[in-house]
Amino acid sequence: MVTDTEAGLLLAFPEDEAIARHAAEASGLGCALIARHRFPDGEIKLTLPARLPGTVVIWRGLEFPNERLTELLLAAGAARELGARRLTLVAPYLAYMRQDIAFHPGEAVSQRIVGRFLAGLFDALVTVDPHLHRVATLQEAVPLPTAVALSGAPILAAHIAARREQVLLLGPDEEALQWVAQAALGHGWAHGTCRKERRGDRDVTVQLPPDLAVAGRSVVLMDDVASSGHTLVQATRALLAAGAASVDVAVTHALFAGDAVERIRAAGVREIWSTDCIPHATNAVSVVPVIADALRQHGLAG
Repeated sequence: MVTDTEAGLLLAFPEDEAIARHAAEASGLGCALIARHRFPDGEIKLTLPARLPGTVVIWRGLEFPNERLTELLLAAGAARELGARRLTLVAPYLAYMRQDIAFHPGEAVSQRIVGRFLAGLFDALVTVDPHLHRVATLQEAVPLPTAVALSGAPILAAHIAARREQVLLLGPDEEALQWVAQAALGHGWAHGTCRKERRGDRDVTVQLPPDLAVAGRSVVLMDDVASSGHTLVQATRALLAAGAASVDVAVTHALFAGDAVERIRAAGVREIWSTDCIPHATNAVSVVPVIADALRQHGLAG
């Protein structure tokens, strides 16, 4: 029989093994992998350890989310059957948070639907910089008693401070203010946001803040996520045209679809820094310490 005194276990999928083992060690958890088999028809079979303790953490970033949400459904259900009584999801990147209202009649509000789906599978959630715009707390999006939203902004800010002086920190659009303000707080940096007008996924225009002089400044564009990169490209071009001495980019979630990185660099960006929430060549800082602290502080590590 599994008892509450047994050590908790972190389960991870093979592609998350390196960061998951690091997080398990930092959290005082054991670590095991979930094996995956794909049948010719596309269905998936998962194999977990045959016996689980009462406290289980599943580590799963939700970039490329559609199949991974199905994997979570299977993994959480199997974990319950194998003995897990307290089940926590660590999703460094939490997908489907952007659509928080129906902009047109009949649109699915994915934040609400996916949030309820995850709440039905897990007892707790830990994530980093979820894209919450019209809701105030993560618990409104994912209705769980323990829903912890951490931020990559402070650790990115420390990285920036070690590499740039007299920084002007800008968000590429107004929604980025929450991360920009948090990052600037401990360093006394001037900060603000650009104004974005979006006409399509790849059709945006960006206006610089009129009250901040950028000429001769070391500007860092900060955001929670970079996907297509079009907003960063337009902001960079505008900043360099206005006389910025340099432009760097710092993001929590390095989605960078297609040739986004190449286009951002071609626009004149000097450095791109990201957290390891999503594995990427631009990863510069790790969120493992803050996630491990959160698991311990909230009693989720056993």
